[in-house]
Amino acid sequence: MSLATKYNPSDLEDKWYKHWMEQKFFASKPDPKKEPYTIVIPPPNVTGVLHMGHMMNNTIQDVLIRRARMQGKEACWVPGMDHASIATEAKVVNMLKEKGINKNEISRDEFMKHAWEWKEKYGGIILQQLKKLGASCDWDRERFTMEEDMSAAVIEVFVDLYKKGYIYRGTRMVNWDPEGKTALADDEVNFKEVQGKMYHIRYQIEGSDDHLIIATTRPETIMADAAICINPNDERFTHLKGKRAIIPLIDKAIPIIEDDYVDMEFGTGCLKVTPAHDINDHEIGLRHNLEVIDIIADNGQLNEKAQILVGEDRFVARKKIAKLLKEKDQLEKEEDYTNNVGHSERTNAVIEPKLSTQWFVKMEELVKPAYENVMNDNIKLIPPKFKNTYKHWMENVRDWCISRQLWWGQRIPAYFMPNGDFVVAQNAEEALKLAKEKTGNQDLKAEDLNQDEDVLDTWFSSWLWPISVFDGFKDPDNEDFNYYYPTNDLVTGPDILFFWVARMIIAGYEFKGELPFKNVYLTGIVRDDKGRKMSKQLGNSPDALGLIDKHGADGVRVGLLLSAAAGNDLLFEEKLCEQGWNFGNKIWNAYRLVEGLEVKEKDTPIEAMKARDWFEARFQDALREINDHFSKFRISDALMATYKLIWDDFCSYYLELVKPPYGEAIDKETYEATITFFEDILTILHPFIPFLTEEIWHQITERDDKDCVIVNHWPIEKDYDRAILHDAKTAFELVSQIRNIRASKGISPKEALTLHVKTNSEMIYQEYISVIDKLANIDELAFTNDKIDQAVSFFIGSDECFIPMEGTIDVEKEKEEIQKELEYNKGFLKSVKKKLENERFVSNAPAQVVEMEKKKQADAEAKIKTLEESLENLK
Repeated sequence: MSLATKYNPSDLEDKWYKHWMEQKFFASKPDPKKEPYTIVIPPPNVTGVLHMGHMMNNTIQDVLIRRARMQGKEACWVPGMDHASIATEAKVVNMLKEKGINKNEISRDEFMKHAWEWKEKYGGIILQQLKKLGASCDWDRERFTMEEDMSAAVIEVFVDLYKKGYIYRGTRMVNWDPEGKTALADDEVNFKEVQGKMYHIRYQIEGSDDHLIIATTRPETIMADAAICINPNDERFTHLKGKRAIIPLIDKAIPIIEDDYVDMEFGTGCLKVTPAHDINDHEIGLRHNLEVIDIIADNGQLNEKAQILVGEDRFVARKKIAKLLKEKDQLEKEEDYTNNVGHSERTNAVIEPKLSTQWFVKMEELVKPAYENVMNDNIKLIPPKFKNTYKHWMENVRDWCISRQLWWGQRIPAYFMPNGDFVVAQNAEEALKLAKEKTGNQDLKAEDLNQDEDVLDTWFSSWLWPISVFDGFKDPDNEDFNYYYPTNDLVTGPDILFFWVARMIIAGYEFKGELPFKNVYLTGIVRDDKGRKMSKQLGNSPDALGLIDKHGADGVRVGLLLSAAAGNDLLFEEKLCEQGWNFGNKIWNAYRLVEGLEVKEKDTPIEAMKARDWFEARFQDALREINDHFSKFRISDALMATYKLIWDDFCSYYLELVKPPYGEAIDKETYEATITFFEDILTILHPFIPFLTEEIWHQITERDDKDCVIVNHWPIEKDYDRAILHDAKTAFELVSQIRNIRASKGISPKEALTLHVKTNSEMIYQEYISVIDKLANIDELAFTNDKIDQAVSFFIGSDECFIPMEGTIDVEKEKEEIQKELEYNKGFLKSVKKKLENERFVSNAPAQVVEMEKKKQADAEAKIKTLEESLENLK
């Protein structure tokens, strides 16, 4: 069976994925003889479809899991989905609307039936799409955050935390999403700069013609004003102490109070206090016992308490209030104003601060073990720069609002009694028992209790994910949990460091007394070439599956990983995937070259022997570098080291050296060594490029179904001769320089050249003359102590090399070209020196920028020296 002439990834992908699945290579079972290696997938939303962020994140996970599998570890990658309360409920509500069904007109049970039907029909598309990428998850272990056992764990945890005093119910100012009609945690609010207006409104002083000017961005809330506040130290308003002001439009008198919170320098120095619609105003209201008037309904419209514009949307009301104020001459002025406005992370609606009765988790004590064990590196954040971000969040943590006004999700296990009190229990039966004990009323019946209508925040289930996927709550002593937990590495984005990662760490220590994972690899954000985060809204995210169809899964994986340094954002361009395809094509053609060689028993040419010895050492050198990169989670660097080994060393040098002259056969010993090398590079390449490597692996020789590269052993590091690498590097640098000269001078590769070398190490050149001759076509090697006239010169380390050009080039034209390049480099050097002599630049620029400029200076100086010497040699 021979390799097809053209590399076509689509011919390989479905074939080999199906084969891996049939052979159960992804499946994992506890094996005491093997070291476990466990990754749990960041569960994508059940509503999700594959996008660039998923592709990068899951490619990295797949690389890690495939390598661990090849290292002989019991590799287990657990897939699954998150029920995503807000996003899924919105999808189901829209689906029902299309059928003419209003959610508010059906029962909760009916809605949940529709939601489960939607989930079964449309949910989990993304997991199927991940298979196209090559994700080697143990699909038999797929979990869903709302399946029965996982929901039971969520309820168990709620009851446990309530009994410990960590969960409480209270009326607090919360972030309200008027579109989702639910409360949100602080972490679910994204702040964005919004261009708006600052309105300066006149408030008349009661019983006087005087007035105050109040500046606000939210005139639609003036009807909820409870006071005007001034700073007690502000002498401008001393005369107003104890007086009252009149709210415009509704003519209601409110007190003028004093509080140090007011910034005398901001705005007009006076503050309208609206306790129901601003968190800071609410705090002032509590201190001064002010009335709380909530004028905005759950859907963002003004309610009856507003008295005017009832039923209008808050933003429509804002414009209408401004217009009414103008008509009554109560608007002093309005001006453009840029403000940071909170938006719902899920629906993108502008958040409304709102007083609401919700369930909260006290976080101050819970976070302590999670804080300490990241700070002391028991759990490593990679890159470590995120420790500062984590530290700041943990030190400023606020209580977590965990209740959501939705139906899709785990229902809060609180049961209300006829007297308004409640009990918390894992089920209705236990709740009834507790209610009887609490009230002393033994006549209570199940129907007398009403379970809380709200569900729990989605993150309240996913923070248990590493534990619950192994049934660590259902059966804490089960074989899977004891073997696979704690997990090894978590791969996720920094945008959910607090939503998910920190909370999983908190849960691990609170419920299991240990860390949930050892390392957290935080990927960067995938951005377009303009630096914008890729998103559906911006329309700048390419079709992920379309990229796979066009460039192959292997090509897309390589394209993403080449620029995916940990924690650094990836500026994605499609040409990266094209580069990935080109890499696969290079390997494909390299094997076609080897496959097409005729093999005979004959003596091995000296250059082939040198090539074998060198590449064996070079492979071991690269293997150490690749392993080191993996140990530091430098996945991009590990791929680049593999890429260079294959493209530069194996294809450009090794194969060129062992390839026999046209029409001749290769010796058997060299051919067998070449096949062994090919198998070695396929093995280390497999985690990055799974499909192509598996195809060529099976082309090399007839193999049984189980003999696949996916389960081949990762190479073991062996001792090697570093001197060979040093000497060969000198020879290859020489070849590269000669090839560059041929290209720049238009000299044919078939035209033999003479090489003169001024060196103290003649042995290296004599040792590798057959290699140099074959790759660079040298007909004579001579050693000299003097410069050679009319020759192009260059340096290999401290050795100076000359290639005579007399009669080959136009000397005067060559001088002219060198002179031009010399002048350009001198000008460039002058500009760099000027920058480095600027003290302000050196003091203020980042260290790496200054170092880069110094490197430019050194490179320019070296180039100038070489050009001047080349010019001298042509005289």
